Amino acid sequence: MRRLFVAIRPPEEIRALLLGTMGGIGGARWQSDDQLHLTLRFVGDVDRHMARDVDAALGALHHPGFDIAIDGLGQFDRRGQPETIWAGVAPRAPLERLNNKVEQALLRVGLAPETRAYLPHITLARLNRHSGPVRDFVAARGGLASPPFSINAFGLFESVLAPEGAVYTEIARYALD
Repeated sequence: MRRLFVAIRPPEEIRALLLGTMGGIGGARWQSDDQLHLTLRFVGDVDRHMARDVDAALGALHHPGFDIAIDGLGQFDRRGQPETIWAGVAPRAPLERLNNKVEQALLRVGLAPETRAYLPHITLARLNRHSGPVRDFVAARGGLASPPFSINAFGLFESVLAPEGAVYTEIARYALD
């Protein structure tokens, strides 16, 4: 079985900007450069036959390239506790359209539909109940922004869980029109 997801890898200068914002929350598990991505769709565990079907479906997808920019910070909470700190992106509309096309392609090969609403973001840190306070971090860095950058491709990634965190490997890349 392969654990797969579809994502966009930000360019080096954007990853450097994001890495430069990290730190200052005790107990946070900050993402490494290799882990920074903007998920379009989590696929999950699939066998090698379904992985080939996913690759073929994504390879047939057509979508124009577009520009986005980093736009602020946010957090996801679970049961009232901060769980994830993320960087937002804007505009969301081209990402939502691409996400919809990816979703439709994956439905055609037999994957179950995604049930969660799509919120484009780049995860910066994962937190647990022992992590330090988040409010000051978000308040101090909440205005995080970047110049627009071009999105010309997206990829199919494999995630392998390891003791030091997930290891992501791009196994296929798809150009945008």
